[in-house]
Amino acid sequence: MSASWATDHIREIKDYPVPGVAFRDITPLLGNPAAFGRAVDELVSRFHDVEVDRVVGVESRGFIIAAPVAYRLRAGFVPVRKAGKLPWAVAREEYELEYGTDRLEIHRDAVHPDERILVVDDVLATGGTAAATCALVEGLGGVVVGLGFMIELEDLQGRARLGDRRTESLIGY
Repeated sequence: MSASWATDHIREIKDYPVPGVAFRDITPLLGNPAAFGRAVDELVSRFHDVEVDRVVGVESRGFIIAAPVAYRLRAGFVPVRKAGKLPWAVAREEYELEYGTDRLEIHRDAVHPDERILVVDDVLATGGTAAATCALVEGLGGVVVGLGFMIELEDLQGRARLGDRRTESLIGY
């Protein structure tokens, strides 16, 4: 799980959003066309052997990565948003963060039974956001065929909350 080429483009911000948390900021990577393109290409390559109907991106940095991944995989894109942001009928799931709780929502018609779903987000930390997203997708009848992340904070052991689902991360800290 090494992508040393990318670590030069990721900034660490200590004590954000709360004291004791080291936030991994991917905006320098997003601003570098070569690094951003390579990150998208590498995530796509990790799932080249999987049929994907839709890519679910988690608000908000997950959208930025998931949309081009969906395009490259010739799949639809589905946003999963924080509570109150979607304009139509939603399914919702509450989850725990490493520093609190939150809720995610998805449009009820965004995923159909038996569709093959790839979940994409910027960071895998405690696994709460990813597990909640999987619960939303599976609650609508979708099949999670994989989860892809730019960064994994390995000490937080988020993979443990994802069961035996295929999980790929480009960078491990």
